[in-house]
Amino acid sequence: MLLVFDIGNTQIKMGVFKGEQLINSWRMTTATQKTTDEYGSTIGMMLQMAHIDIEQIHSVVISSVVPHIMHYFCNAVRRYIGCEPLVIGPGIKTGIAIKTENPKEVGADLIADVAAACKLYGSPCLVVDFGTATKFEVINEKGEFIAAVFSPGIGIAADALCSRAAQLPMIEIKKPERILNSNTTLCMQAGLVYGYIGQVKYIVEQIKKEMGLPDMQVVATGGFSKVFDGELSCIDVYDSNLTLKGLQIIASRNKKSGERP
Repeated sequence: MLLVFDIGNTQIKMGVFKGEQLINSWRMTTATQKTTDEYGSTIGMMLQMAHIDIEQIHSVVISSVVPHIMHYFCNAVRRYIGCEPLVIGPGIKTGIAIKTENPKEVGADLIADVAAACKLYGSPCLVVDFGTATKFEVINEKGEFIAAVFSPGIGIAADALCSRAAQLPMIEIKKPERILNSNTTLCMQAGLVYGYIGQVKYIVEQIKKEMGLPDMQVVATGGFSKVFDGELSCIDVYDSNLTLKGLQIIASRNKKSGERP
């Protein structure tokens, strides 16, 4: 079995694959102060609760946008799983042609998204990843990653609203039944969610227009994608595990790396 980790700024998503099938997945908070043993024990506990024998894990793949925890996290994998992890970065076979101005700037999570989208949904394709930041990832007809648009994620917007306005409370991010409301919480939720729906619709529309591809398929993923499931007509497919699937695809292209001795 293959164990994969997508380390984001807010959460770490963990998944186990048997062949190409994702058999289980979990999320944990990205805690920058955790030690090797704390990460290792959490990983081991999650596997144990799912009745997955660590000895059955033959390889581990990691994508990360949080460099300063990687020393401890990789050591946790070595010590508790017994594998040398394959970390997505320069020199790794991804099967993806990156046609941006500086390919080394492209994040590992974005590479995994693109790898999965190309294989599972074909090209051209637009991936909308609703994470800490919302990323619009553009794949052309040749299956090349050519551009992206980044905007603050809806979680960042919600945090900024309550932290910068003294009388506004922390709120749950969810869509109210209507945009016009008369209490503070619903007013905030309406502005956040309806405003974000409008932003996503406009950016998707503009990308399709500039690409000259009005029928370009749009795939949504990321932790906040569930907020918009069924709310955005411009989204064709919701795949919350797209990044994990991309890591499995990349692992299959690097079979000798990250395996248990």
